[in-house]
Amino acid sequence: MTLDDAVRDAILAELKRQAEAEDPAPQVDLSEPGYARITGRIDLEALQMVIAGATAGGP
Repeated sequence: MTLDDAVRDAILAELKRQAEAEDPAPQVDLSEPGYARITGRIDLEALQMVIAGATAGGP
């Protein structure tokens, strides 16, 4: 897995997590390969942490 793949996967996993956990939940549409359509609020600090973890090799 390349670094690009790790970062992409971490971002997508965090967006999906926020879509399931937040209130009000953002709506995340990943139906088009390579693109995400997001409606709603995103926790940028949480997103930043998963990107930093992916680039550092963390979980």
